[in-house]
Amino acid sequence: MATLPLGQSTQYPDQYDPSLLFPIPRIENRKKIGIKENQALPFVGIDIWNAFELSWLNKKGKPQIALAEFQIPADSPNMIESKSFKLYLNSLNSARFEDESEVKERLIADLSEVAGSKITTRINSSDAISKKGMQEMGGILIDRLDIEVDPNLPADPYLLGVNESFGPIEQCLVSHLLKSNCPVTGQPDWASVQIRYQGRPILEEGLLRYLIGFRQLGEFHEHCVETIFTDIKRQCKPEKLSVYARYTRRGGLDINPFRTDYNSPWPENIRHARQ
Repeated sequence: MATLPLGQSTQYPDQYDPSLLFPIPRIENRKKIGIKENQALPFVGIDIWNAFELSWLNKKGKPQIALAEFQIPADSPNMIESKSFKLYLNSLNSARFEDESEVKERLIADLSEVAGSKITTRINSSDAISKKGMQEMGGILIDRLDIEVDPNLPADPYLLGVNESFGPIEQCLVSHLLKSNCPVTGQPDWASVQIRYQGRPILEEGLLRYLIGFRQLGEFHEHCVETIFTDIKRQCKPEKLSVYARYTRRGGLDINPFRTDYNSPWPENIRHARQ
């Protein structure tokens, strides 16, 4: 962790520099949740990144601004460290490009090389994004439960369980109380999480206590979602499961991981009020 750009003092780049991008192998965190190297993943998915501070120069030197969406496959060998991502995007500020298409091609090439897999990107104007509006996650809000909980206790998978008296159902549960901490800087990361499943009813109080237990955990966004997915799969044994978290923005970037084990469509990239 000491080598990560996130924990270092920073001099912002004044010229385009793709070498700023720093890969983090996914397998190191996956070993913690029982996924071995070269083992088939128990899920598929994507990490949706939104960049709000994208700028470059046109051929006349006039600054251009836009917002960008990036989709990084969950089966890519590497994540991209978030501060290095920000520094890389800022290195484009003084670079000249023929047009938006050239910027997009450069982004795809640079990010795909570091992720070790082909990423996709979309560049949008602020007008286009504003027309999409905002939309909260749909589902049953488990935050309504009036429970007593020790917020300092770590997430315990054994809090997770199902109601054995009922047969399988299809259900979507939502909580806005997910919080974890950056494993390098200790800064808080806030998120809303949506859990869709088919199986015996998950006990909502146990699930809420489990999610609150992430408050003291120092982990990357992607690993938090994969931990939630694998813990629910092991403890509750749903026939189908997807976990989607939308994190609040930090440093002009937000990261929104999605993991599923069935043919579920990728979620729409629509902001909610906290983002």
